Amino acid sequence: MSRRSAGLWTVLAVFRRHHGRVLTLGVGLTAATLAAGAMLLGLSGWFLTAAAAAGLVGAGLAFDVFGPAAAIRFLALVRTGARYGERLTNHDATLRVLASLRLSVFRALAARPLPALAALRRGVALNRLTADIDALDGLHLRLVLPVAAGALVLALAAGLLAWLVAPVMALVVGVLVVGGGLSILMAGRPGAGASRRRGLAQDALRVRLLDLARGRADLTVAGRLPAQTGACGKASDRALAAGRRLNVLDLRSEAVLSATVQVAVVVALVLGVWLAQAGTISGPVAAIGVFAAIALGEVLAPLRRGALEIGRILLAVRRIAPALAEPLAEPLAEPPPAAPADPGEPQAGPLLALSGIGFAYGGGRPVLAGVSLTLRPGDTVALVGRSGGGKTTLLWLAAGLLRPDAGTIHLCGRPLADWPEADLRARIGLLPQRSELFAGTIADNLRVGAPDAPDALLYEALAVVGLDGTVAAAGGLAARLGEGGAGLSGGEARRLALARLIVRRPPVLLLDEPTSGLDVDTATQVMARLRGLLPQAAILVATHRAGDLGNTAGVNRFRLSSPPAPTTDLRQISID
Repeated sequence: MSRRSAGLWTVLAVFRRHHGRVLTLGVGLTAATLAAGAMLLGLSGWFLTAAAAAGLVGAGLAFDVFGPAAAIRFLALVRTGARYGERLTNHDATLRVLASLRLSVFRALAARPLPALAALRRGVALNRLTADIDALDGLHLRLVLPVAAGALVLALAAGLLAWLVAPVMALVVGVLVVGGGLSILMAGRPGAGASRRRGLAQDALRVRLLDLARGRADLTVAGRLPAQTGACGKASDRALAAGRRLNVLDLRSEAVLSATVQVAVVVALVLGVWLAQAGTISGPVAAIGVFAAIALGEVLAPLRRGALEIGRILLAVRRIAPALAEPLAEPLAEPPPAAPADPGEPQAGPLLALSGIGFAYGGGRPVLAGVSLTLRPGDTVALVGRSGGGKTTLLWLAAGLLRPDAGTIHLCGRPLADWPEADLRARIGLLPQRSELFAGTIADNLRVGAPDAPDALLYEALAVVGLDGTVAAAGGLAARLGEGGAGLSGGEARRLALARLIVRRPPVLLLDEPTSGLDVDTATQVMARLRGLLPQAAILVATHRAGDLGNTAGVNRFRLSSPPAPTTDLRQISID
């Protein structure tokens, strides 16, 4: 099995696992719609021909019109009901499948190491991921569904034509299959490359437009706005050129398919006349094959459209399948009940203890080695050192986002790995270097980690970071922010992210450059108010400006060398 086929089966397995029954029902309803349409046209052709023949020979009064008319009405009702059910079922199933696919992809991605997840924060990766999942709606609607339903209907049509008319009349279905396959090849082989190029161009256009919209001020200052606008235009031109190529291929494929249906009709007509002259069948029965050939052309039409999109779909499959093929992270086992009942409850022993921690990315040179650190209630510890010294890595390890290669980490006296995820996040709050704000109200941004937090608690957190006056002047908690927190300065956005963390009141705070973008006086005041609000919290701060924490005896500085030697430990140095 080729790599592409394996990826396709991986994605289809997700479809089948989550909604296999509904998808099968959709295929059945689609097949019923197509089959009812073909039988309706075939029966109508027979009925009209038979009625005309009966009138010519003077047997019109004896001809039974009620039975065929009832059958025609029945097939019309079946076709209408099946089409309604097919549209309802298939589109609903596709939306549900895409939702399940997103869940499966993000669960698989969540099992990856944190550095790999950090790489996905780039705009290109996120846009491609979103576009690829959206493109996979065509996998079911334009590929799986038409192929499965079309195969069922063509097989049924061949059997019915052989039974009702003559075995040789099944040749009509063979002509349709050959001609339809030719039209699909004409659309699929060159169309795969064109649809893939259009998909890549659309990805590039989306990313460049976002960069243009978000960074237009910086681009203008740097004199790069015309260049970025030109890059957007080039990506748009590539997408349009690929789209025009697909339109040409679509027209050619449609012409081949239309010619195929005409050939099948001619074949059915010639066979019907020959069989009628031989006395094998009657004229009205011969009409069944002719009208069935016309109706069966509808079965092949959806395949042509799917063939044009197959390149984009397979490109999305190739990108998505590796994430689905990776084993999902196993849920952590429930630990024995020894956790404190209240996340904010003071602890008698250390809140956070790291002992002999060692870590290296990808088995390379150690970033941390032999690091030991203990934080008790009320401790404030600053990690200082040059960039790349392992400060952020140590915070990620303490937060449970990375697993140490050596050493142990205990939270409230229990190994960090034994904590259920929800309980762990209730006790540890991490402020990363880059915190995301989203379009919405200030209250919405603050309640991300505490949906039920009252307004009073939100204002208290804003007062700690010194944003209460700014928010009140902007219209209060209902004031809206743009995408990415647009409407706030860099320092204000940083303080709002810190306020969001404070709302949760975790007993352990891990802060990565919490005062970046702030002047020294503001930074010192924020950290002092934070300690005043949470006097029993243990605070571990990675910073280049330890002075922002205040020159008090309760603040300790830890210097981290970069990169450390295997025997290097953190050295405690008192600021005062």
